Amino acid sequence: MPDAADHLALVDAHVAHNYAPLPVVAARGSGAWVTDVAGDRYLDCLAAYSALNFGHSHPELLATARDQLERLTLISRAFHHDELGPFAAELAALVGKEMVLPMNTGAEAVETGIKVARKWGYEVKGVAPDRAKIVVMAGNFHGRTTTIVGFSDDPEARDGFGPFTPGFVTVPYGDADAVARAVDGDTVAVLLEPIQGEAGVIVPPPEFLPAVRRICSAQDVLLVADEVQSGLGRTGATLACEHSHVEADLYLLGKALGGGIVPASAVVGDADVLGVLRPGQHGSTFGGNPLACAIGRTVVRMLATGTYQQRARDLGARLHARLGELVGSGVTAVRGVGLWAGIDIDPRVGTGRQICARLLQHRVLAKDTHGQTIRLAPPLVIEQSDLDWALDQLAAVLAES
Repeated sequence: MPDAADHLALVDAHVAHNYAPLPVVAARGSGAWVTDVAGDRYLDCLAAYSALNFGHSHPELLATARDQLERLTLISRAFHHDELGPFAAELAALVGKEMVLPMNTGAEAVETGIKVARKWGYEVKGVAPDRAKIVVMAGNFHGRTTTIVGFSDDPEARDGFGPFTPGFVTVPYGDADAVARAVDGDTVAVLLEPIQGEAGVIVPPPEFLPAVRRICSAQDVLLVADEVQSGLGRTGATLACEHSHVEADLYLLGKALGGGIVPASAVVGDADVLGVLRPGQHGSTFGGNPLACAIGRTVVRMLATGTYQQRARDLGARLHARLGELVGSGVTAVRGVGLWAGIDIDPRVGTGRQICARLLQHRVLAKDTHGQTIRLAPPLVIEQSDLDWALDQLAAVLAES
């Protein structure tokens, strides 16, 4: 195995530079900890943007994967396999819906949601051909396909990739009046993140989601909730929409659904919406493959106990209480719900990237976004003592700066 320097040189020479990772080379992981090629341990406080909600090498998930690897990994949707039906039924029941359309990545789930909303708009709502509109939010992050970056307002995601797909109207996040003004007879959906993760863990006003739900219901418009990062336990609920007592028409799920082992995503809704798709109109060779479905079933079973949601609530309360103590001491603001926090760094102590680099020296893995913000999203299995230790390291880094 190459050492860290050799590995970094190989990456620099042979991997496209679409990321700027910090210089740590992970080799093993267990729970909330990873070990690099030199044997040094780091506390993972990013959890692969919530894909590792259950931590590294969770024994129950690994056992499922090993068993399925010995039986069947891929057959394609041209045929049936014995994990797909149970996976769909169990996931639908977990979120209170009827049908599941399995895909692979979060971006695929979003693209699928867009196609379903448009198809529903033409066939059920009666929108004239090629006139369907979807209302989206400023500051959104739904993935990096050409359609999705076309309605992003992040120049790094958008610039240089046009021309873009039409049919999207952007309004300020958290402004229900702006949503109401944007909706018209051609609107088929409002697409939003219940909490905006990439934007810095932005939590909308408490009245926002209920108001958007009322607008959608009154105007015969689908509410499509992108819960790829916020869903499956991260915020202390199975879905972040639950905090607002709001039910979406379509849920877009991903990341944690694959247990940190395989890419897995899904669009979940009722038959009167997902039922508009017919054979040949959408698909994926690997979507709903036996390995992903088996792992997804274990994820659903784990979440059905409520244990992980409770951990996120309990440890999240401690996380936010301690982060609140840092406001005024190198931190200007803190946001978030559950085990998810956006922390705005005072420019006088450094940029978000610089603070993450210093945390790396203290053996804590975190990620910056939008210049001055860092995000903490540790696995839901993190021990309270380890969480406290990570926050101690953050306080020390800020004091050193």
